[in-house]
Amino acid sequence: MTESNLSKIRPKLRTTGQVTGNFGRPKVRGANNSQLGYTSNPHYTPTTQDEYLQRLYSALDLAPDDRTKRFCYNEIKRILIQRNLWNEL
Repeated sequence: MTESNLSKIRPKLRTTGQVTGNFGRPKVRGANNSQLGYTSNPHYTPTTQDEYLQRLYSALDLAPDDRTKRFCYNEIKRILIQRNLWNEL
């Protein structure tokens, strides 16, 4: 019988090569953008939570389907819980 060479193969330590983690591609750092989420448009004003809540109440009344009503109800509930105004019956 011949001896197998499989027992003589030593696993190579992974100390060389590229650092991977993105499915075999090298890891890259994203661009450092400190202005993320901001706009330079002077006419843009973000909606306040009070305005959003009023829009949700009106959308809840005018919702054409059950899915939209559930979304509005859950968003209203989330905001009122956040403000500590939600009373569960």
